[in-house]
This record gives sequence, C-alpha cells and structure tokens, in this order.
Amino acid sequence: MINKLYFTSLDEQVQQKAFRAIEEEQRSIGYYTLPDQDITPILSYCDSIPDMIETIAVIGIGGSSLGAKAIYEFVKPLNNLSRKLYFFESTDPINITTLLSKIDLEKTHFLVISKSGNTVETFSIYKYIYSLQNDPSAYTFITDPDSPLEKYANEINASVLHLPDNVGGRFSVLSTVGLVPLALCDIDIQALLNGAQTIKQSFFNDGYLKDTLLKKAVFYAKNHAQFHINCIFAYSETLKYFCEWYVQLWGESLGKHQRNSAFHVGLTPIGLIGPKDQHSFLQLIMEGTRDKSVTFIKIEDFHDNITISDITLPHLETLDILNGLPFSKLINMQCDSVMEALEVQGDIPLDSITIPTVNEHSIGSLIYYYELLTSLVGELIDVNTYDQPGVEAGKIILKKKLRVLKK
Repeated sequence: MINKLYFTSLDEQVQQKAFRAIEEEQRSIGYYTLPDQDITPILSYCDSIPDMIETIAVIGIGGSSLGAKAIYEFVKPLNNLSRKLYFFESTDPINITTLLSKIDLEKTHFLVISKSGNTVETFSIYKYIYSLQNDPSAYTFITDPDSPLEKYANEINASVLHLPDNVGGRFSVLSTVGLVPLALCDIDIQALLNGAQTIKQSFFNDGYLKDTLLKKAVFYAKNHAQFHINCIFAYSETLKYFCEWYVQLWGESLGKHQRNSAFHVGLTPIGLIGPKDQHSFLQLIMEGTRDKSVTFIKIEDFHDNITISDITLPHLETLDILNGLPFSKLINMQCDSVMEALEVQGDIPLDSITIPTVNEHSIGSLIYYYELLTSLVGELIDVNTYDQPGVEAGKIILKKKLRVLKK
C-alpha cells in the first residue's frame, strides 16, 4: 500500500509525542495485538460447522457487522466463495423479510454477535428468527465472557465464542467478530492478518508508513477546527462497505468531549465512491466551503481487463478517444484527473492511497492503517477514542421508552 500526501506537517516534536503515546497505549488496548494472533482455534471451530450449511448469517449491528461486511464485499467479486454471507443489521421490517427470503433456514448458520450481550437491535432480530428456527445448533453466540448472552447460550446448550480483552466493537473486525464469519466462507483470514501485520510492523519499527501516518494525523489534529470534514473518495465499488466501516470508526471514535476541557470536538467522516460521486459531491468539494480534506483510494490491479468496445457511434465520434481503453485504466485516469483538479485549487488538503490489488492482504492493510490513524488523531485531539457515551445515551432513553410501553 502506498500513501502519498499532498500537504506537509512539520511538527516533529508533536509527532514523536503521539508515537510514544500510541506505544504506551498498546499495553491496554487490545486491537493492536490482533495481527499477531494464532488463528488455529478459529479454523478448528469453522471445521465443526457441517458441510451442508450453505449460508452464514450475522445478526449484529455496528462494529459487530460493518467490518466483516466491508471485507466480504471487497474480496467476493474475485473469489468463488464456498458460502454466502448475509448481515441482519437493521430493525427495518422490510429488510428483515427480504433477507429471510434469500436463505434456507435449514441450511443457514447464524452468528449472533453482541459484546455487551444485551443489544436491543440484535436481540429483537434474533427473537424473531429464533421463532422461525429454534434449533440451538443453528446458532453461535459471540460475546464477552460472563455476559448475559453467554449465560443464555449456555442455558440452551449453544456454542459460544469470546471477544478478546479490551477490543471495542468498531476495532473488532480482526478478532473473532470478523474472522469467524469470513473464515466460514473460505476467505483467507491469515492473509488478512498478514496485511494488517505489514502496516503494524512498518509503523512501530520505523518503516515507510510511520512518518506518513504521523504527519497525516498531526495535520488533521492541528487543523481539525477548519478541516473538520474528512472525505474518503474510493475509486472502486468493492470499497463501498469499507467506506461505511470507516464512517463508524472515524465518527464514533473522534466525536467527543475533550478529556481535559469542556470543548466538543470531532472530524466528520464522509465516504464517497468514484466516479459516480464525481457527479454529485465533487462540486461541493471543488467550490464549496474550505472545510474538507480528501483521501483518494485507488486500486492498481483490478484483475479484470475488459475494454471499451472499438466502435464508432453516429454523432458521437468525439468519444472514439475511449475505444480500446481498459476500464481499469479509465477509472484510475478519472481518479488522477480529479486529484489534479483539486490540487490546482491549492487550499484543499489531499492525499492518495494506492492498493496493489483486490485481495485479503490489501484490505487487511487498509483496515489496520485506518485503525492506527484513528488512534493517533484521537490522542492528538485529546479524546477517549474507545468509548461512545453519546451512543449509550440514546440506548438508555430507548430502554426507558420500551419499559413504559410495556406498562
């Protein structure tokens, strides 16, 4: 993965302070060690699922589903996966009914994922599905040790897997939360972790990405009051759900009260897909308020060489310049052209990330890169990157409303 910055950040003292803080944080925050894990227990568990199972269904929301979905949708187009993977992550009744119409309950294994073990959305969906399929062997529950969910699973003699210590939901994709559903579909989870390991080693062992990540994080933090909107402009449809994962990671981690003041801070994440969003959001970036930074993500090798047909259309002869051009080359030319157009403006912070190809290693690298960047920015803007009190406040109100409704 290559990350090129089109802006500078020269405060080396701040960069080194942030690096030392992240080194120390590794002692207590669990996601840092996930690339090093032994996946043998996960693979052994996956081997226990009967061959007759054709579909894996995740019942979970937010960090329990977004990361696995991002990886699955990235690698699926170029892989002949053994099973289909679906995500029940909304209480929208139309969505639930539509998803159920796509699966055979007798040939589906459900992964019910809740760190706390009492997520309202997850268990409203689970209760409905359980009324249709009440065989405990059709379910595996992934939760924290001794949670209410583990106690329930033990009561019905269902399988239970645990989350690692001190791994928050939105940082959990490289744990059992993401690795289990992906491995059950024959996605190479070791390659995924190897990609993350590449970024980890580069950052913590003075590799090529250490300087880049530190400069980028310091720039975002020092300029967060002005450039408080951070856009990812990803030039591949395979990255659509990665953008959704990034929006949760960035927004839920960085939108906080500062630890040592009463100020509200945060950087607003926006996920865009090129070239289609060139025809919508690009105008706002180009000529709108200068409050946005943009990261372009493109893929070097799509493993698909289809080309534009070499034909002339009456009255459209000027478009013959497209004839014979591979679509993979066209989409990257579109990306480069937009970057150049924005660079000419001179007052929009830009950087670009080039992914070598579409595989597990690449997406593992990208995920760990953004987790590290989030931790660095959180440290520099003085917030607790790993809690989400704003989300919890809404959950408390909902449960009060539900109790009133039942009276």
